[in-house]
Amino acid sequence: MTNTLQSYAMGQWHAGTSGTAPIYNAVTGATLGQVSSDGLDFKAMLDYARNVGGPALRRETFHQRAIRLKEMAKYLMARKDEFYALSAATGATKMDSWIDIEGGISTLFVYSSKGRREMPNDQVYLDGNPEQISRHGTFTGQHICVPLEGAAVHINAFNFPCWGMLEKLAPTLLAGVPAIVKPATSTSYLTELMFRRMIESGCFPEGALQLICGRTGDLFEHFTCQDAVAFTGSAATGKMLAQQPAVVENSTRFTMEADSLNCSILGVDVEPGSPEFDLYIKEVVREMTVKAGQKCTAIRRAIVPADRIDAVAEALRARLNKVVVGDPSVEGVTMGSLASLGQREEVRERVRELSAAAEMVYGTLDSFDVMGADGEKGAFISPVVMHCSDPFGRREVHDIEAFGPVSTLMGYNGTEEAIELAKMGQGSLVGSIFTHDDKVARELVLGTAAWHGRLVLINRDCAKESTGHGSPLPHMIHGGPGRAGGGEEMGGIRGVLHYMQRTAIQGSPSMLGHVGGRWIRGGKQTVQAEHVFKKYFEDVQLGDTIDAPERTVTLEDVEHFAEFSGDKFYAHMNEEAAAANEFFEGRVAHGYFIVSAAAGLFVHPDPGPVLANYGLENLRFLTPFYPGDTMKVSFVCKQKINRETDNYGEIRWDTEITNQNDEVVAQYDVLTLVANKPS
Repeated sequence: MTNTLQSYAMGQWHAGTSGTAPIYNAVTGATLGQVSSDGLDFKAMLDYARNVGGPALRRETFHQRAIRLKEMAKYLMARKDEFYALSAATGATKMDSWIDIEGGISTLFVYSSKGRREMPNDQVYLDGNPEQISRHGTFTGQHICVPLEGAAVHINAFNFPCWGMLEKLAPTLLAGVPAIVKPATSTSYLTELMFRRMIESGCFPEGALQLICGRTGDLFEHFTCQDAVAFTGSAATGKMLAQQPAVVENSTRFTMEADSLNCSILGVDVEPGSPEFDLYIKEVVREMTVKAGQKCTAIRRAIVPADRIDAVAEALRARLNKVVVGDPSVEGVTMGSLASLGQREEVRERVRELSAAAEMVYGTLDSFDVMGADGEKGAFISPVVMHCSDPFGRREVHDIEAFGPVSTLMGYNGTEEAIELAKMGQGSLVGSIFTHDDKVARELVLGTAAWHGRLVLINRDCAKESTGHGSPLPHMIHGGPGRAGGGEEMGGIRGVLHYMQRTAIQGSPSMLGHVGGRWIRGGKQTVQAEHVFKKYFEDVQLGDTIDAPERTVTLEDVEHFAEFSGDKFYAHMNEEAAAANEFFEGRVAHGYFIVSAAAGLFVHPDPGPVLANYGLENLRFLTPFYPGDTMKVSFVCKQKINRETDNYGEIRWDTEITNQNDEVVAQYDVLTLVANKPS
């Protein structure tokens, strides 16, 4: 790293020369450098993102942007060793750094994969199915999502300088929105290093990424309705930022992930010595000591049956006695320091406040043995377990968060009390439940889910593969109600849509199909003289249709399929029993026979560009099909998805089977892989 950290604005690196603030090594207390954002033109940065980065990103499709995410993830992963080396200065152990560095990079990989699997290779995302508005289907509606045309400002916390940046960037860039990253000053040196490598990689177009090291100046004065802010930090700071005039006046999107007093509940069924009891003790200690408890998802309140408080306290003491606090680069150290001396004093003060409502049953606020470092110069603190004997009468244990290796035990009598204690946190990012009783799990989930962004159920059956209480995953939402900020991040494609505008469009099926890139029933169809299975991917167009022959199904067909398949369900084989069924008038053809027979009407037998049928989706049987009925098939090109890195694409075919009375018998989508034209 450089002596003076730099910001990256409008394609240039910038070092402030005045108003600098020092940054320190959390382990040794030594000065690492200084940081300042003085001299940055924040309005110009926003304009640069909107006018340079935004258009460049929006010219690409979701798949093209997803590929860029993968390229950047590979570039960063190849350079992870230098990130690990610097991460130790934040007080992080190797395991802490693995979560921050490789966990963050893996988020890029996940969003790259989900973008290519779950989003179209297009610039518009279709949100849901078309809505038929008019009686005859000539006027319809469709919800679409398109990228915001502003900038996304990401304000991140000090505890995860890499993951905190990457978990916000992945969905933002996939959505097609440029980002301005603002890391917390105390650990910004690690963010700056990784950001340098991101710019150096050239994976994203100019203007897509900018960085502010230091203060944000008048940045918040220049937001518009097309901008978005994602904030992680204290609730007090978040509320202050959300109330900035430009944010309020322009309805700028603002999502907050704030501190919360997350809980973990030991079920009433769990006794000492059981697998769930041991798992509970292990998890509470892990959440106290990973990142020295500096996790917004850490367990702050351990809610256990009142008659098992002593057993839990004793088990926690025994396990915490094995924790070795010290310099994370020293062999044998299992918990590092807090991120700064200021943070250590903050935690100590919060513990003193908690002491008015709870007694300390493990740990100390005084000096203690630290391996390989000076315990006073570095930001070291002992793990602390508190016990509140009156959790319903003392609000402090539900209101005061010590953002370090601190957790408070509190007892309950009966599951209803456990639920009430969980709710007293006034909204949490995550809660966990340890039980081997399905009924207990359901009661606790239904009683507490409204107060949590995520709930983790852990028992002997899933523990080995569980990611644990405190691990946000890109597949699942990260956020929570109330005190936790009321926001959501990640959650798979949900996180991408946060940076997009959902718009309802209405018009004719043909026009909406052209806009959205997906044919809608009632839209224009073009019957092809040449069979569509003989056409390469590029030559097939939306609305291309097969003029398939008809087929009359006989009783012999039904019975042959029953014998061949082994499906002798009474409705296909017994006239009297079938007629007694309120849905049928007599024996009916198998649904799967109908689908198979339909394929015989639209499939072309010869080798050609169609490589494979790889799926069938949304199948519904709507009208019984009887022996003697005549089958007609409509087979229409519904959607095309080109695969950027392959020599073939995916074509989705709208398939509808009707009978001789034009009643719809079945509807579904057929998915085929179709070769591109030879180059």
